[in-house]
Amino acid sequence: MISLAAVEAFFARHREHLRIVHAAMFLGFLAIILVPLFLPAAERKAGPLDSYVVFANYALWGLWFPLVFLSVIFTGRSWCGVFCPMGAAAEWGNKIGPQWAIPRWLRWEGAPVVSFLVITILGQTLGVRDHASGAAEVFGGTMAVAIVTGFFFGRKKRAWCRHACPIGLLLGVFSRLGAVDFRQRNLQSGGEGYTERGPCPTMIDLARKTESRHCIECFRCVNPQAKGGIHLALRRPGDEVEKIRQRHANIVEVWFLFMATGIALGGFLWLVLPQFQDLRQDLGEWAMDHDRWSWLLEAGPAWLMSHHPDQREVFLWLDFTMISGFMLASMVAMAALLGGVTALAAVLSRAMGGDAGFVQSFTELGYQFAPVAMVSLVVGLGGKLFEPLGADLGHGLKAALFLLGLAWSLWLGWKLLAGQGLSPRRRLLPLLPGLAGSLAVALSWSPAIFGL
Repeated sequence: MISLAAVEAFFARHREHLRIVHAAMFLGFLAIILVPLFLPAAERKAGPLDSYVVFANYALWGLWFPLVFLSVIFTGRSWCGVFCPMGAAAEWGNKIGPQWAIPRWLRWEGAPVVSFLVITILGQTLGVRDHASGAAEVFGGTMAVAIVTGFFFGRKKRAWCRHACPIGLLLGVFSRLGAVDFRQRNLQSGGEGYTERGPCPTMIDLARKTESRHCIECFRCVNPQAKGGIHLALRRPGDEVEKIRQRHANIVEVWFLFMATGIALGGFLWLVLPQFQDLRQDLGEWAMDHDRWSWLLEAGPAWLMSHHPDQREVFLWLDFTMISGFMLASMVAMAALLGGVTALAAVLSRAMGGDAGFVQSFTELGYQFAPVAMVSLVVGLGGKLFEPLGADLGHGLKAALFLLGLAWSLWLGWKLLAGQGLSPRRRLLPLLPGLAGSLAVALSWSPAIFGL
């Protein structure tokens, strides 16, 4: 059996060779998003082995999307440091760029939230899961923005990965559940900080490192021969969340987790709910009767929404408005629901003798929804992963994953309440709102498990 020390030594010894992996991933990524643009559309019943277009689509949505989220449980953010072509390309650009100081607007904590929301909505309006041109624009455009960001900002750092990557923050939240930790042997007090000094490309103050969310596992800080410094360690999955009070609980992360769950749900439900189509029809008829709103019935630009007349799909401004509005409404509704039950749990925790103030208790308890939120993203938006298994086995596996996510979220809520000083008996009442919130998330995604 390979030891942890051997893994650490291997990656530390070969970290300079990761550029070869990055280059291969970069070329493979371009082949996945660009080659289908020059190939004829696949036949309706073609599989991944029958058509490169279908293969490329399955590689993105059946393999990459769901597996990159699941991987954080076992290997943390290894995707970001070892494989991701966007982060590597941003760093390559930085080597030849002016390396300006990272501006305050880019360092704003809300920057990756906005990035995620824009990309998620644009992906839906362009039909990124169905059309090669949509995938090329979303992923190719994101790659271009990553390179430009890296070219201009930071000095030998990954400003893109730390501050602007649309999935970086989400992977960072879920990495707190992971079994892998890069741990400081001689930890200094004060809590993890931000610094542009040192070898860390994502600006972690390594002497005070306590969190996994910004660590992309590039192994640049690891020296197996040194008695101090950073070393590779394993931990029980979920351990960091259970001890979130010592790991810099962040309310921005919590609200982002609520919002991301909601907007991803909206991105799935608009495709399957007949009520959405009914509302679209009603709004379209209303626009026809009111000249001022007739622009809703005009086709929008191809760079903003799906325009495929050969496939009988041309989105109107009506479609763009409905899709983006529905997704944003779903986001607000889910954030309000999860925020409400978390606030109730925080109030009950304090009433039962919890030692945290309301805001601190709210922030800590918000992390209990991380497992069920991650499962919802994998099952709902990465559903192609389960298609080869067939309907019965696929639905069964999805249901099993949701049950596992529910149980894990419930366990985290139990441990977080214990961290707030509550005895087992006193945890039962404040645990109920968290259970209700997790059940609401699971039930909202039930069409993705069983269909309508």
